[in-house]
Amino acid sequence: MPIWKQPVTLEQLNALNRSTMMSTIGIVFTEIGDDYLRATMPVDARTYRPYGLLHGGASAALAETLGSTGGMMTIGTEYGDAVGIEINANHVRAVKSGVVTGTARPLHLGRSTQIWEIRIEDEQQRLVCISRLTLAVVPRNAI
Repeated sequence: MPIWKQPVTLEQLNALNRSTMMSTIGIVFTEIGDDYLRATMPVDARTYRPYGLLHGGASAALAETLGSTGGMMTIGTEYGDAVGIEINANHVRAVKSGVVTGTARPLHLGRSTQIWEIRIEDEQQRLVCISRLTLAVVPRNAI
């Protein structure tokens, strides 16, 4: 059974990202499941650290994008928004090129907070980064 209170299409999600940091670093939503959201990000000059490896901050940006978008989809924009208040990211494997894929799943969907786990993997499905994102659920009139 889907967890989404505001179902959207991949086309709608990717259109929201136009002219944002997400489009600048190449994040593209690729899949919406019943209880997960998936996106890809290139490992190239846009996401490198100075030594030609994927920048940890780019991984954190992918994780926050996935988790906060998932949060928004579970509460619906007519209520308000889900905004990041804490992120943890453990970087476990270096990546030099290709594409990484992030998959976000909720661990807790509360009225005032949410917790999301985001797994980022390389093209061989090896874990690159594991992240946990805490969101505040903010009513529309508080934004």
